[in-house]
Amino acid sequence: MEGLVNLANSIIWSPALVYLCLGAGLFYSIMTRFVQVRLFKEMLRLLFRGKPDNDGISSFQALAVSLAGRVGMGNIAGVAAAIGFGGPGAVFWMWVVAFLGASTAYVESTLGQIYKERDVITGEYRGGPAYYFERALGQKWYGILFAIASIIACGVFLPGVQANGVINAVAQVAGEGSAMNFMGMETGTTRLFALAIILTVLGFIIFGGIKRIATFTEYAVPFMALGYILLALLIMFTNFSMIPQVFGMIIGDAFTAQAGFGAAIGWGVKRGIYSNEAGQGTGPHAASAAAVDHPAQQGLVQAFSVYVDTLLVCSATAFMILSTGMYNIQGKLADGQFLVQNVAADVEINSPSFTQMAMESVYGNFGDTFIAVAVFFFAFTTILAYYYIAEVNISFLTRSMGKGASRMGQFVVKVVIMFMVAYGALNSSGFIWGLGDVGVGLMAWLNIVGIIIIFFVARPAIDILRDYEAQLKAGGGTSYNRFVFDPKKFGIKNATYWEERHELQQQGLLKDDALTKEPKV
Repeated sequence: MEGLVNLANSIIWSPALVYLCLGAGLFYSIMTRFVQVRLFKEMLRLLFRGKPDNDGISSFQALAVSLAGRVGMGNIAGVAAAIGFGGPGAVFWMWVVAFLGASTAYVESTLGQIYKERDVITGEYRGGPAYYFERALGQKWYGILFAIASIIACGVFLPGVQANGVINAVAQVAGEGSAMNFMGMETGTTRLFALAIILTVLGFIIFGGIKRIATFTEYAVPFMALGYILLALLIMFTNFSMIPQVFGMIIGDAFTAQAGFGAAIGWGVKRGIYSNEAGQGTGPHAASAAAVDHPAQQGLVQAFSVYVDTLLVCSATAFMILSTGMYNIQGKLADGQFLVQNVAADVEINSPSFTQMAMESVYGNFGDTFIAVAVFFFAFTTILAYYYIAEVNISFLTRSMGKGASRMGQFVVKVVIMFMVAYGALNSSGFIWGLGDVGVGLMAWLNIVGIIIIFFVARPAIDILRDYEAQLKAGGGTSYNRFVFDPKKFGIKNATYWEERHELQQQGLLKDDALTKEPKV
């Protein structure tokens, strides 16, 4: 099985996908006139505007759910793997894919908002690549293909990566405990105890729907990210004299990589996409659930989330590892041969170990324990985001089959994702990360190719960005001059939610609580 997974990875994550991710980011950066730079101030302004309505969540809650998916094991173990396999230069390529990917995140999340619809059971807003492929391209089969790939990736392949990282981090702090056989696998009692806690809390939240997920992540994500970054900054100040050297290692190794130039780009882009998910097609699901006045608003908010994920959290991890020297760089040859070896050879690269060792070198046992706690929150919220994505795509596939089929499909996803959390938690890291990479790669291929085709068929995300900027320049966003969006004005078809909303707005029938409010100063 592991051989098949590795073969699939070598095909999916060929240089073609690496350069497709970078090329799509550059293409949309140019087409949006580098929206990730020009409207950065507007991104910040939008974060705390608006509120949830009866059927949707607020912009900030959507950001939190999206960040829950982005800020996970990719930020702790993924950065370690990028350095361990690609050298310090891989971090530079993570930065590049984040900067360019912010424009891709804007486009895919704006498309999600344009073509969203209400769920047949809950009435909540649903949207994502499956919906915009069906409505913008008129190709339902492509939407079905993406939905199936998303359910397999987010419901089967990816949850195990997060759970595996949590269990490994806990075991490193508390020890393995007594050995025992569980479902045919040798494991320790510590791992089983931690797994039981994860499954109990996970079940409580995912059976509560998007509102409960949004409420949990709204508080958990900012808390864990800020605490993590704060401790990382303290390490940077402790090793202040090392900062120029670390920058030099990252920049210098980006083009003359110790592990090979191709390895630096490949691992940097692979782990960058795994971490910030720009172009993967996961972000639009949470973005579509937000209640906003104009689709471009949530696209801008989601673009900002890429910065938070990679330029802040991933960079914090990289500086911790590199400034403390707690890493190895794997050679191209057999296992155990290293280009750089600073720690024991048996320290697993595809795990949080480098990051834990970096924290421990400065904070002692507290650092080790803190990383275990951070990994738990990072990974747990990511599993919640994965469940939500799988649920949305189940809704897409079953919406014409009646409420019974939709409820059954969502129940099956809940059971499967909890099983995969247990399976991933107790299996080897290498195999589980390989499955995760297959899932990420499948979604990225389908989504990036699809949004590029949409650009040449129509330019909805680009056209409405200009519309939003024009309204912003004219004083839009105030209580007396609200943003409006009329899809028919741009020849956008099948945007039924926005068509109905605009009609109600024109008739003065749209309730105030469905409109974005001015923030309290």
